[in-house]
Amino acid sequence: MFHAKRYIEDNLCRALNLFHVEVPLIVTKESGVNDYLDRDGSRTPIEFPCGLGLDKRMECQVVQAATKWKRMALRQFNCEVGEGICTDMRAVRKDYFLDHDHSAYVDQWDWERRITADMRNLDFLKDTVRKIWAVIKGAEQFLHGMFPKLKDPGVPELPDELTFFHAEEILDMYPDLPRKQRETQLVQKYPAVFIIGIGWVLQDGYPHEMRAADYDDWVTPTLGPNGRQMHGLNGDILVWNPVTKRRHELSSMGIRVTKDTLRQQLELSINCTSWTCPITRPS
Repeated sequence: MFHAKRYIEDNLCRALNLFHVEVPLIVTKESGVNDYLDRDGSRTPIEFPCGLGLDKRMECQVVQAATKWKRMALRQFNCEVGEGICTDMRAVRKDYFLDHDHSAYVDQWDWERRITADMRNLDFLKDTVRKIWAVIKGAEQFLHGMFPKLKDPGVPELPDELTFFHAEEILDMYPDLPRKQRETQLVQKYPAVFIIGIGWVLQDGYPHEMRAADYDDWVTPTLGPNGRQMHGLNGDILVWNPVTKRRHELSSMGIRVTKDTLRQQLELSINCTSWTCPITRPS
């Protein structure tokens, strides 16, 4: 598996013009670079005093996500527009719900790239997602070359291309199903998808899934099929796993908030802090 991880990392850097850096496992509380993962801040990091022998011990935290740190790192490493960083992040999330997709221990690739204001659009997002998918598809072929027995005729290969949907479209398709069941139905028909606009309040008065206000942009207006107004410059890559018979999330990503969209998302987040409370759809 080391070779497969190296393949993905090297090719991700090549496809997106990234270079590898190391991310910290421990940060000080006062640095403010740790991530609380959700809108309501209920998923708190592990905290502990650190630094025997110091006049005053440091209050430290185990990293939950590198979201904020990566933005600082772009400046720290003097990244130019179109250039970015990639890191193999390890973290602990003690308050996560544990399932087939999530663990209290996290080992994942994180990346960040500098862009300009005119790149903040769906076309740029989709182009980036397609490049990531090409790396994932290439990794499958790489593994088949290393382990030919993995190429089982009873297990279909990943499709060459992703299918893009907005969360609003999926709600239209499966209006009577909750979010995860919508995704499960969708990926059985389209085995690899990218769902756009996760976090925005949909027509039923709920977001497809709650997303942190200070992470990706889920409020920017966009145009969907037939000129329909939708929202969001973020999304998830999901695939159907024919072995486990489940939907699996491979990536959660998006274009970052600006100071204006951050403020808007914070204001909207006040209206709902859990899945159980209805939200008034913004005009």
